[in-house]
Amino acid sequence: MLNFERSKIGDYWRLFASAFNFKRHIGTIDTFEKIEDFAITRSAFIAQKTLFGYVKTRMGTRYPDMFKDDVLIRSINIAKMHVYAACLSDLTIWTVAVAYTHIDMPDSQRVQISESVFRNGLELNLDTSVSEFSVEDACRTFRTRLQTVDWHGAALTRDNFTESPPAVVKWAPIADSLKKYDVEYVENSVKFAWNNIRRQFIKRLSTDALVEAATVSRAQGLTGETLPS
Repeated sequence: MLNFERSKIGDYWRLFASAFNFKRHIGTIDTFEKIEDFAITRSAFIAQKTLFGYVKTRMGTRYPDMFKDDVLIRSINIAKMHVYAACLSDLTIWTVAVAYTHIDMPDSQRVQISESVFRNGLELNLDTSVSEFSVEDACRTFRTRLQTVDWHGAALTRDNFTESPPAVVKWAPIADSLKKYDVEYVENSVKFAWNNIRRQFIKRLSTDALVEAATVSRAQGLTGETLPS
């Protein structure tokens, strides 16, 4: 029985993972496409890591039973989309703010770039079996958030990561009577998980290449790949 349960866990883990594109890429981040790819894949990674980690920790030795319960699995599938959207919201704004902080552009263009990344990320990783999640609703919520973003202040810092920590607590299929004891621990775990993601991005980012591409784009009177229309 134990081997069977482990097999079921492995099968579902692979199914869960395959629904998200979080393949790790290496190398310099020097184009818009690479910024977008980083935001999309790393958001998926954090969503998967933090949501599954919390559920597994809370369930303890009962964790294998999760894979026998179709209702619980459906709840996980719903949760993963909402948590992913929250993670993508946080990371998209931060990466756009950091990547383009030395480039002369109106904030409206940062908003436009962020909207493009966010929608593309949701559509790429959408689980069409989850009717309880709407790309359009998520995009509307994101646009509302963008109206108050301080691109030259909080958006450049860890203080920007406000949506993902509470989302893991809210959407995880754990009883509210138990969640109330977990809020601080879970939210701090999510915040901590972002630390390495931010370090990766800053280490790999080539600001000079982005500035040069933007300069060339303006000189040619065109919208280049680093400044998408």
